[in-house]
Amino acid sequence: MTSKIIMGAIGIGRIGKIHIENILRFFPDVELRTICDIQIKPLSSWAKSLGIINTTSDPSKIFRDPDIQAVLIFSSTDTHSEFIIQAANAKKHIFCEKPIGNNLKRIRESLEAVKQNGVKLMLGFNRRFDHNFRRIKSVVTAGQIGIPHIIKITSRDPAPPPLEFLKRSGGLFFDMTIHDWDMARYLADDEVEEVYAIGSALINPSIADFDIDTAVAVLKFKQGTMAIIDNSRQAKYGYDQRVEVFGSEGAIMVDNDAPNTARIFTSNSIESDKIHHFFLERYMQSYKDEMIEFLECLRENKNPSVTGYDGIQAVLIAEAAKKSLVEHRPVAISEIDSK
Repeated sequence: MTSKIIMGAIGIGRIGKIHIENILRFFPDVELRTICDIQIKPLSSWAKSLGIINTTSDPSKIFRDPDIQAVLIFSSTDTHSEFIIQAANAKKHIFCEKPIGNNLKRIRESLEAVKQNGVKLMLGFNRRFDHNFRRIKSVVTAGQIGIPHIIKITSRDPAPPPLEFLKRSGGLFFDMTIHDWDMARYLADDEVEEVYAIGSALINPSIADFDIDTAVAVLKFKQGTMAIIDNSRQAKYGYDQRVEVFGSEGAIMVDNDAPNTARIFTSNSIESDKIHHFFLERYMQSYKDEMIEFLECLRENKNPSVTGYDGIQAVLIAEAAKKSLVEHRPVAISEIDSK
């Protein structure tokens, strides 16, 4: 490779902007050659302020550029598989935001294209790079709490996303719980065998015809570990992100991050600052750290720690949870994976 890694980015929404600004700020050995978005005109002043000259609404310009070595995919979920295939066929390495897609057949085709073209594909499950969850992983891997028996994951947003987003997101199990499916697999170091999920539209009953906003899921892993995940679209006290792993020899748990750990003790009360309000505050460092790994993989010809395989496993769990919700029964992953 040249001294600089040359990249192109597709999809310049909220997550895309985070990654692009991080790249320009922290990675001087990266040249962001071209950015692409279907609504590129409103982004022109933002791009110009960052010194980005090449902007387009045509993603093929990125795939056709022989100098671009890697493609960053931050576009809507329904485009991920197609862009992965085009990037792989153009012999470009790929970083793709989660989820990997919403169509299992097309996801498998995209993974086959990656394999056939010998390119690297890393999925953006940024929570694996969070300092709290990495600490849990290290303790579990070291055997300090014995064999994991129960994993508990709480993931609650401070407020629901816009209605238009909900209508095209694929549902709570795909746009929100997708992180938690992956986190459970990551901590258990095992594959899910069965899913049982329940949920309701308790916050906004008007979405009940096409989605839910409150859910609980129970996962059974092949080696016996169980996981309990609870989600809500609205926790009025902030962005609630907690994990516990209980094992045969002990337990480890992490609480929410706050801007500081100060507590005020008086005769009337004990007070502390509120927890972080949203994911941009809570997980900002993890977005930087996952990009550090992706760049290391390109420079040192290493395989990413989060691959397309992890991406499709999370989708299989999401599909099983969706089926379980509708049919009111536990659903084996094998029922979904056989399709």
